[in-house]
Amino acid sequence: MSKTFEKNKNIRWGIIGCGNVTEVKSGPAYQNVSGFELAGVMRRDAQKCADYAQRHGIEKHYTDADELINDPEIDAIYIATPPDSHALYGLKVAAAGKPCCIEKPMATSYEESLMLYNAFTKKDIPLFVAYYRRSLPRFTQIKKWIDDNEIGKIRHVSWHLSKTASEQDLSGDYNWRTDIRVAKGGYFDDLASHGIDLFEYLLGDIAKVSGFTINQQDLYTAKDAIVASWIHESGITGSGSWNFGCATREDVVQIIGSEGKIEFSIFEENPIALTNANGKREQFINHPDSVQFYHVQNMREHLLGNVTHPSTGKTALHTSWVLEQILKS
Repeated sequence: MSKTFEKNKNIRWGIIGCGNVTEVKSGPAYQNVSGFELAGVMRRDAQKCADYAQRHGIEKHYTDADELINDPEIDAIYIATPPDSHALYGLKVAAAGKPCCIEKPMATSYEESLMLYNAFTKKDIPLFVAYYRRSLPRFTQIKKWIDDNEIGKIRHVSWHLSKTASEQDLSGDYNWRTDIRVAKGGYFDDLASHGIDLFEYLLGDIAKVSGFTINQQDLYTAKDAIVASWIHESGITGSGSWNFGCATREDVVQIIGSEGKIEFSIFEENPIALTNANGKREQFINHPDSVQFYHVQNMREHLLGNVTHPSTGKTALHTSWVLEQILKS
């Protein structure tokens, strides 16, 4: 690692893009994790940036990302902008020699993700990606069931995610999440990336994958219906369907084993369920108020050399490859 952090000194973070995702999901975690400090934020809208800083008790605020990145009093950067600017800002952070966390997906393409990975690897600088489900107790419990052989040898994983078209979708108002220039897969990029990455954490890397994509509703430029099938390196098969124009919202995952199954949701806070020879049992595990808390806490431990973070540039790079293979059809 290019920089060693002292255990008794706060690591001072800056956020590029202090929008909605940073209000509750992520921003407070950088303030509440012991040893971290949220020292600066950047947003192009000066008034909104100043308001964010004032409400969250943050000392510095900027309208220029370069000023934040190169501030000698900022130790590390969290990039919370839409995906089309991740590579732009990430490469600047790498050039500045500072650790970085990038919101998911890592970038708009595998090529851009690889550029980011290489830039940080070349300088031996930690790069994290906000696939925070790898750190949430809800999903680490599922991994424990798998590792403890509770359902025997894993055979197959399936996921169906659907939702209705939102008022914004129907209105035609601009939404970067459904702009093909920002996110080719639309809501698939924003939502399905979480589940695909989680499956790689739970079941190992995906070796082969293919998919089909279509825009069924013609409400926006990005794709709104995607299906895929894949095989993990271990031989586990997988299938997924994601549709963003259905009558109801559904979010159902099944992991099928030789001696049982595990059922859960990626986004809904339903109980996780284990069924095997001992019967069916359910467990409800609350998320923290700031859902990225454990993800951020693990970054602190990684930077101090205590653990290896489960979501790094390397793991996210492979997720970017899988997403691109699904969407390239």
